[in-house]
This record gives sequence, C-alpha cells and structure tokens, in this order.
Amino acid sequence: MYRRIIIKLLAGLTATAVLAIGALALVASHNAPCEPGSAVPEGTTGFKANMQRCYGDTDVITLETVAKPELAESDVLVRVHAASVNPLDKHFLHGTPYLLRLANGLNAPQSPRMGADFAGVVEAVGSGVTRFEPGDAVFGVANGAFAEYVVRSENGGIALKPTNLSFEQAAALPVAAITALQALRDKANVQPGQQVLINGASGGVGTYAVQLAKAMGATVTAVCSGRNAELVRALGADRVIDYTQQNYTEGDTRYHAIIDMVGNHAISDILEVTEPDGVLVLVGSMKIDPWWGPLARPLHAVVRSPFVSQRLEPLLAITTAEDLTALARYADNGQLTPVIDQRFTLAEVPEAIRYLKRGRTRGKLVVNVVQ
Repeated sequence: MYRRIIIKLLAGLTATAVLAIGALALVASHNAPCEPGSAVPEGTTGFKANMQRCYGDTDVITLETVAKPELAESDVLVRVHAASVNPLDKHFLHGTPYLLRLANGLNAPQSPRMGADFAGVVEAVGSGVTRFEPGDAVFGVANGAFAEYVVRSENGGIALKPTNLSFEQAAALPVAAITALQALRDKANVQPGQQVLINGASGGVGTYAVQLAKAMGATVTAVCSGRNAELVRALGADRVIDYTQQNYTEGDTRYHAIIDMVGNHAISDILEVTEPDGVLVLVGSMKIDPWWGPLARPLHAVVRSPFVSQRLEPLLAITTAEDLTALARYADNGQLTPVIDQRFTLAEVPEAIRYLKRGRTRGKLVVNVVQ
C-alpha cells in the first residue's frame, strides 16, 4: 500500500516537474517586442550608447542618447576610449541559452545596455572611492561598455591600465585573457616543463592562453587552422597542429593539460591524449544549442568526471580586480600582447557582432569609441 502511494507521489512530482519545465520553455523562448527608449530630459547631459531593448539579431541594436547616471559612493565614471567584443555579447543579444534569461530577463533584457570589456579614463568618482581618481587610465568589465561612458564600482572588475598597452589593446584583454589565466593557473595549475595543448589557439581566449602558458614555463602545442599557424608560433607556441590536416586526439603526445575552446572532439577522445593525472579544461564549444548553449559540454564533463582518472574542469571565468592587475603585470613585462583582428566604431557594433558570429576571428575585435 505504502509502495503504491510512494509511486503515485513520485509520478505526480515527475509530471509536475515536466509541466513546469515545459511552461518555462514556452515562456522563456518568447521574445517581447522592442520598446522605444525614453528621451533624455531637457537640460540633462547625455551620451551615446548601444542598446538592445529586446532579444533578437543585430537589427535590434540601436545607438541612442542616454542620460549620464548619478554616482553612488563607491562608483567610478569612466570615459570609454575603446571596448571589445566577446561571444558573451552574442549570447546576451539573442537571449540564448534560454536558461540565461532566468537572470537576464525572460522575454526582454532587464538591462538594455550592451558590451562588457572597456578601457578608458576616469572622469569622476563617488565620495567614498579611494582606489581611483579622475585622470587615471583604467580597464575592466562593466555593463554597457559599447558606449561613451560606463560606471563601475571601485570594488568590482576595474584596475589601472597596463602602461605598455594602448587603450584599444587594454580593452581587448579583460574577459578573454582572464578566462585564459583562470583556465591555466586555477584549473590546470600549469607548472614549468609541462606539456599543454591549446585547442582554438588563434581565437580570443586562445591567443592569450598560448602566451600565458609560455609565461608559466610550459611547452605549448597550439591547434588552429593552417592560415593561423605563423600567428600562434609568433605568440610562442612550440608546436602547431593544423586541425584541417591532423586530429590531435590521434597523436602520440600526452598532455598534462588540454585547454579546449572549441569542443570539436568527444571528451573520451581527448582523454586518450591526456595524462592519467592530467586535466581537461572546458572553456567553449562550437555547438550551438538554444537551451543549454555552451553549458551542455561542461555538464557532460561533470557527469563523466567520477569515472575517469583525469580531472575534468568546466570553467566559468569571474572578473576580479586582482586578476586584471595580474594581466597588467604580464603585459608590462612583455609576456602578453593582444592580437587585434578588426577595428570598428561605436556605430558599427552590429557589424562587429556579425563578424564575430562568422567564427573566423583571429584574436579580438575592438570598438574604438574615441577616434
């Protein structure tokens, strides 16, 4: 009797969960229409910013005049000189994977501002700010970087700009370079003399991963297309594999760490060339799924991890002032130089994202705000 009751309860809970997930699916996959922006009140200082007031493709992006914000005690107002484009911008634009909408707004973005990476000059600070002052050259991550101004808490992802880099070079660093740094240092714990393979070595994260792995003393194998072989060699790669000619998972070399930005091989195949006590760090994937997106492969790794000797490490990078400062040191020591593929203006942000979506970017795409 009790067994029958338990079975019925479990069946009921399962049915409820399925219905709830189905309802969430229908709600989350619906795009609300774009709403017009509000006019800047007369007498209010405004500035140009790229906005997306609904989910969609690049045609929903508008360059608008918005009001300068009031600063809280810990806020820093930065006049943006340059910004850069990341795959994250594409995901926020489309609202995919749909799970992202649980935090960002179900049917339309909670915040219409676009962009994350920035570099610029501090124009004003809140009354409680102690780390920065007007005139400081800074870089970091802030909501709304595709604009003439951003606001960032001094306690967040902002740091003094590397002195050896231009504003556009510094703007190309934050998200991609921090991802590479945390993959190699925190997840893989790379040590001098170890064999490290970077799959996707010519992309935004990959170009930094090659340089940082060399700076950490590793022997670096870079996987990319033949047309990018000289580029990654110039960045310090000891060996280059042209993926159009050779499958690295079928080679004889075993690696302490494999940093995978592409996801074009089965995890089981990659582990065949990973040392028994090595680590596979999963950063990205070519496969686009509207529900799980780049989360599907890391979830697969979590499920598989208990059954293999190697460590499987999904990575969701977190921007900190400490890591930005660490990147600045690498740059000022000549160990980290951004690779810039194309440059765009503030009005060309839609074109920059379309270029990114082609999947052929070498290094980073930069938006120059101050010409």
